[in-house]
Amino acid sequence: MESATVSARGDRPVFGRSPLSRLPDQILKWGLTAIAALILFLIGFFFIRLYIEAHPAFARFGVFGFTFDNNWNVAKNIYGALPLVVGTLVTSAVALLIGVPVAIAAALYVTELCPGRLKGPLTILLDLLAAVPSVVYGLWGVFVLVPRLKPAEQWFTDTFSFVPFIGGAHVAGPNYFIGGLILAIMILPIVSAITREVMATVPSDHKEAALALGATRWEMIRMAILPYSRAGITGAAMLGLGRAIGETIAVTLVVGNAPNIGKHLFDQGYTLAAVIANEFGEAASNPVHRAALIAAGLVLFVLTLVVNAIARFFVIRGSRGRRDTGNVAVTA
Repeated sequence: MESATVSARGDRPVFGRSPLSRLPDQILKWGLTAIAALILFLIGFFFIRLYIEAHPAFARFGVFGFTFDNNWNVAKNIYGALPLVVGTLVTSAVALLIGVPVAIAAALYVTELCPGRLKGPLTILLDLLAAVPSVVYGLWGVFVLVPRLKPAEQWFTDTFSFVPFIGGAHVAGPNYFIGGLILAIMILPIVSAITREVMATVPSDHKEAALALGATRWEMIRMAILPYSRAGITGAAMLGLGRAIGETIAVTLVVGNAPNIGKHLFDQGYTLAAVIANEFGEAASNPVHRAALIAAGLVLFVLTLVVNAIARFFVIRGSRGRRDTGNVAVTA
């Protein structure tokens, strides 16, 4: 009993630490807190600074007028960003529709079906797609995808002419679909990598129980892996969407750069990032034009923040759902 109250070495108690020894922990805690607060401060600073620079455009056209007006005419000094917003959303939606299923399939194959000696090389090859510069993707789209896919696109739109937004178009070359296809390839590494990590967290007991009950490999994937990973996959898809929304050079080269809302999937269009890259150099002599481009950047900034916030919401909700499921299983 006496040994419990005696100091071990010097003035340091056995069951506790001196205030001086806890000082590094406090410094680390407050340092990390300051860094986190600085990030939030930078985000707020970026927003305020962009709004100040974009104020001439907002003052002239209004916030909603600028965002939802369908008229981007540099010659007449009229700027409405709706064609740019639509182009950004259409190309990003095409990227999700094509890229996310492929990424999920690739992650499933690597984690559940691939032979052991091939998992490493296939994983490296998927991750290497993220190392290719976006301008290379854009040039590949211009010189390979656009001429090679034009006959197939024309056949598709003629065959399905009864489908709204798809049929009845005259394919001119660069278009929404090519831009979305390039973006689908570009978001494939990030979506696949996050999906692989999420699927790796599925408890082996769930998979073994499904197989023990007589489920086939596909039924085990459908009943055990996909439901458990749904929230994480959704978060990965939303992060991929944020990546697609902000892409600039590759989309600029293949989307057509037409400041109007296309009536078909194979029409030319424009995106928020592409218009900034194309026109910012020539906007230095026109304050309203420059402010309109910065306002387009602000709209893109807000859109990206919203997408990432939605992704974070789904990830948190999925984590809570897994904890609740585990607590129910333990109680049972």
